[in-house]
Amino acid sequence: MSHTDDHEGTRRDFLYYATGGTAAVAAGAVALPLVNQMNPSADVLALASIRVDISGVAPGTQLTVKWQGKPVFIRHRTDEEIAEARAVEMGELIDAEARNENRSIGADAADQNRSLDEEGKWLVMMGVCTHLGCVPLGDGAGEFHGWFCPCHGSHYDTSGRIRKGPAPENLPVPVASFVDENTVQLGEEA
Repeated sequence: MSHTDDHEGTRRDFLYYATGGTAAVAAGAVALPLVNQMNPSADVLALASIRVDISGVAPGTQLTVKWQGKPVFIRHRTDEEIAEARAVEMGELIDAEARNENRSIGADAADQNRSLDEEGKWLVMMGVCTHLGCVPLGDGAGEFHGWFCPCHGSHYDTSGRIRKGPAPENLPVPVASFVDENTVQLGEEA
């Protein structure tokens, strides 16, 4: 093997590496816009979290807001509603599991685990029936003085837990927190 053959092998290797590197850069330049288009749009990101003014919500009433395309019930509960919800035995519930994304205090659907504050005055829930996605009626509707879905007869109590009817699960509790005493944030800060 001569010195010239050594030199040719090095030039050939350089051409392979240069061609491969150029192909990798070109593939990245094509793939980046394709991958980037799958990111959420600006309007979707704007809905990732919203702040809601609750200063005008009197005890015994609720505010319904739209978040991520779905209704959310923000209820300012009375002492009677809290007492009624906390008096329920876990064995009486159809769905005794905790399915709240925000507050995983316990492993059950106890009212204390579903309310936004320790006193239980504020309840924040997705306003979508877990049976077929209807929007339940509120303000003490149904047999358990909470929410009632007239489409198929699901009854929820004052804590949004399913008590009677075809719905298999409690009304879901979204990620929510107090920003200050008059503002609730739905979703996490981006």
